[in-house]
Amino acid sequence: MLQSTLVLILVIILQSAQSYLLGVGRADVTGPSADVPFMGYAKMEQKGAGIHLRLFSRAFIIDDGEKRIVFVSVDAGMIGNNIRHEVLDLLHSKYNLSQVYTQDNVLLSGTHTHSAPGGFLMDFMFDLNSLGFVPDTFNAMVRGITLSILRAHDNLQEGRLFVSKGELLNANINRSPTAYLQNPEEERMRYEHDTDKSMVQLQFISSSNKPLGVINWFAVHPTSMNNTNHLVSSDNVGYAAILLEQKINPDSLIGKGKFVAAFASSNLGDVSPNIKGAKCVKTGTECHEVTSSCHVAGDVCIASGPGVDMFDSTRIIAERMYTKALELFDSRQEEVVGQIDYVHRYIRPFDETAEYRNTSTGETKQVKGCVPALGHSFAAGTTDGPGAFDFKQGTTNPMNPLWNLVTNLLATPSPDQVACHKPKPILLDTGEMNVPYQWSPRTVSTQLFRLGHLALVGVPGELTTMAGRRLRRALQDEMGLLVESDVIIAGLANTYADYVTTPEEYQVQRYEGASTIYGPHTLTIYISQFVKMAQHLAGSRSLPAVSVVPENIKDQVISFLPEPLFDKAPSGKQFGQCIQQPPTRVNVNEDVRVKFISGHPRNNLLTEKSYLTIERLTESEGGNSTWRVVATDANWDTKFLWRRTSVLPIYSEAEVRWQTSDTYPEGTYRIRHFGVSKEWSFGGTKKIKYSGKTKTFQLTKDTKK
Repeated sequence: MLQSTLVLILVIILQSAQSYLLGVGRADVTGPSADVPFMGYAKMEQKGAGIHLRLFSRAFIIDDGEKRIVFVSVDAGMIGNNIRHEVLDLLHSKYNLSQVYTQDNVLLSGTHTHSAPGGFLMDFMFDLNSLGFVPDTFNAMVRGITLSILRAHDNLQEGRLFVSKGELLNANINRSPTAYLQNPEEERMRYEHDTDKSMVQLQFISSSNKPLGVINWFAVHPTSMNNTNHLVSSDNVGYAAILLEQKINPDSLIGKGKFVAAFASSNLGDVSPNIKGAKCVKTGTECHEVTSSCHVAGDVCIASGPGVDMFDSTRIIAERMYTKALELFDSRQEEVVGQIDYVHRYIRPFDETAEYRNTSTGETKQVKGCVPALGHSFAAGTTDGPGAFDFKQGTTNPMNPLWNLVTNLLATPSPDQVACHKPKPILLDTGEMNVPYQWSPRTVSTQLFRLGHLALVGVPGELTTMAGRRLRRALQDEMGLLVESDVIIAGLANTYADYVTTPEEYQVQRYEGASTIYGPHTLTIYISQFVKMAQHLAGSRSLPAVSVVPENIKDQVISFLPEPLFDKAPSGKQFGQCIQQPPTRVNVNEDVRVKFISGHPRNNLLTEKSYLTIERLTESEGGNSTWRVVATDANWDTKFLWRRTSVLPIYSEAEVRWQTSDTYPEGTYRIRHFGVSKEWSFGGTKKIKYSGKTKTFQLTKDTKK
């Protein structure tokens, strides 16, 4: 009897554990770090002028022996249809993987950093801020995403998956609480907070019990770095990823270690990391709770993070996410077992209808999506980054005749369009604006993965907190999942189609509602679509064959962003020459700043490389001394700053800043700068690599210099 019981227990254990083929990979997607406006705050003067943190694409592959899925988290504002199309085309045409990676099983999700170069979406509304399409940004993203997938593909090995969940407080707040309060009280009472505080972690563990990687989903905007920042940065989620990767890869340079950690986006639409809340900057008084405006002319309502400045706030929020992720990583709460399945379809939301039940009145009716349009409150921006002019959030009855005139000059909304979007007053009728090419996406991606007892939903935009909760509940019920958190929302996935609020939140037209481009029932349409997809996976419904695909407008895009002309070194100097040397001795925790004669960073993006290195002199075996790189422009402790010092003649310089700390051992150091100059001659221009270095200096804990 005892023997048979032990055999039964062994059988149960063997059945409960499942081995998958797992792969992880990472690649650089930083792109142009100078003179290209960032995508996020829609502030044209917010152009890149160097690097705070490099941007990465992190890919994760899971294969159950029959089917395979790929999830990629990209340090970018979002993902566009054409980015995904080009990645798949490259995997198919150049690497002959058309039978392995397809529209159905590859999901790309942007982290939503607002400090990354723009010009890659090929929807004119989104690329307008960057003066049109920017090939450097687009190509860097496509190549980096593809390379990260290929690296994961080449690293496939047997392993197991675990999921852990935990609550993280004091890392996010709701930036539109008055809109959230429009949701039914009964629904709000189900939840303790007005933002999601749950972090969900998927752990990739090898068959030899070595950690391969993790994906963490937590709802927060990467807007700790505000709209005054001019350094490329992956913001709070990117730094959290770096912290966790360096914890597991302690001897590797950033971006080079085997262990890969992603902090991916979720339903972050109304969620801010600026947890001190919004205040009027001049007076320090509370902002108007509905309009986020100030009573003093010229004052502006801005939210702030927990730190003394945006860098400190980024660090604090990142460290809180990292600490929770490390806690989850050590817990391995539940093993993921079961088969993989997936489905993907493109839809045109304005052609879709769905059944909507108003829980407050009990009324059920058929609703439809609208042709894309943006409301007046869209131009007001958010408390994370206010807009220009005199726009206010919560605008449902605009009284400014000038902006009404602008609306009608660009594209006059039809009566049906006005009625469809009501109560949103249309500022930009983007779905009917086609000059020089389409302004808003008409076709969006919807994607659903089934992974054992988990569901991963690829949503083409930014869902608010309650919108995400409704989608989770609908899929939990449809797919028979135990808890709501078993449905994981991957935000800003495959297509970027702005925001998604609940119909109730839409009524008050905060920024998020005004940016819900397919009208008040955008969420209703999406929930209906994803429920159909879940039914398709369950075999209870057959989805129609693909009937719509996004228009490839790569040949239509235009760019007004000028290319760098050429570079010139001042008389008697050369590119790479150090013109501001470090002191001979530096105390630990002091800031080192050096400058070099530089070419324009757009001459060469130095992808997978660095514009700077911090190097320490070390003794190798045999007594020989060698220089060892201890930090690059991907490190938190370094900053690479570039600026033009003269327009005619065209001079520029690079500044390297290194914040020393006790994590660096005492010793002899030097700083190097790398770049490419574009030099003019009568035969035209040519690009020439250069490098330069400082004099050596001592890093010491001695307070006496």
